[in-house]
Amino acid sequence: MGFMRSPAFAALFFGALSSMSLPIGALIGIAAKPSRTVISAVMSFGAGSLMAAISFELVNPAVERAEAGFAPLAVGLLLGCLVFIVLSRASDERGGAARTRSTLLSSLRSKKKREARGILERLAAVDILRSLPADQVQAIVPYIARRSFAKGVPVFEQGGAGESMYIIDSGTVSIEYVDAAGKRSRVAELGPGQTFGEMALIWNAPRTADAIPSSDAAAFEIRREDFELLAEASPELREAVGALAAERGRSGFIPEAAVSGERWLREASRHLDESAYRPSETELKTAAAASHGGGATAIWLGLLLDGIPESLVIGASMSGFSASPALIAGLFMANLPESLSSSTMMKESGARTGRIMWMWTSLVIAVGVGALLGNLVSASLPPTAHSLFEGLAAGSMLAMIAQTMLPEAYERNIRMVGLFTVLGFIATVFFHTVG
Repeated sequence: MGFMRSPAFAALFFGALSSMSLPIGALIGIAAKPSRTVISAVMSFGAGSLMAAISFELVNPAVERAEAGFAPLAVGLLLGCLVFIVLSRASDERGGAARTRSTLLSSLRSKKKREARGILERLAAVDILRSLPADQVQAIVPYIARRSFAKGVPVFEQGGAGESMYIIDSGTVSIEYVDAAGKRSRVAELGPGQTFGEMALIWNAPRTADAIPSSDAAAFEIRREDFELLAEASPELREAVGALAAERGRSGFIPEAAVSGERWLREASRHLDESAYRPSETELKTAAAASHGGGATAIWLGLLLDGIPESLVIGASMSGFSASPALIAGLFMANLPESLSSSTMMKESGARTGRIMWMWTSLVIAVGVGALLGNLVSASLPPTAHSLFEGLAAGSMLAMIAQTMLPEAYERNIRMVGLFTVLGFIATVFFHTVG
């Protein structure tokens, strides 16, 4: 019973109280299915509220702690930010990105960026493409499709129309020529990284050979019609393609590219169209469903990562048995939109209501325990270390606002973000004046 009358127990109570809005927000999200506009408004309100709470309850007291000075606070803010970024990225790579739409979007965008870079590396190995302006050709990346071919089934046949070029990703493809007497001979056996059919992009002529997979194969396809549309929109590219076609007609071959593959790749990567990274709605829903089906633990850890800093803040800021009304109110209002947004997305992805509610309820317990530990640790710290500790928590929370809450609000409805962020800030300032 003595423990229940201790400041540590009070920290546990206030930590749990501040996070009770998590299951409440989850229930609202599941039952009401709020619109994107409502989620954006509530999320930005919570972000503004949390920023005010950090300013009043962490940064300002640490700044006024004369014996500690500014340096420990500044170091703590920076370290807290970096720790959050590293742990958040690790969580996202293991499936935790599905906790909100914005984190999942960011994770998929990074993945698609890596894939786009990989495609550009393959394009840089193609002489014809490397002879064209890199800053223009890169725009073809979103239109490149990966196709699979069965062994023995021709990709195209001699005499057919040249409609696409191919870059082999896996397997082998045999290029075979049939002469006038019907005799078949193998011209080349191509493997991963090699190309065939590339003359279709610049020279409107029938195929000069058969392309037949020697094994099951996969290749990246660039369609002539997509390439022509790109050339029509770019005078520079159209002129370069025309010059190559004229040289092909005059000499019968394409000259070797004057630009090295490495240089071409750097230039193409620098101009890569952002639309190449943007995931479609279908990709978002598919990734969310896959994550909620098999990555529930990673999602929970990602949510816990968002909650750890606030729990430490509560414990560290306790004065005896009391906590700041502004801090508790600010955290309560900040937690509500996060669970509301995440639960709405989880439900849309097919997650069960029972699992969703258990995830958020368990976080209430985790935040309470974190506040207890924060109180026990901070109570024995000297002023300098206490300022460092507060800075760590504040830096983590600011990074969380910048990387999770505000991007989620922007993603839902960018026009609402500024107004409701300020309203949230005002609300917490009001609680601070009352306190």
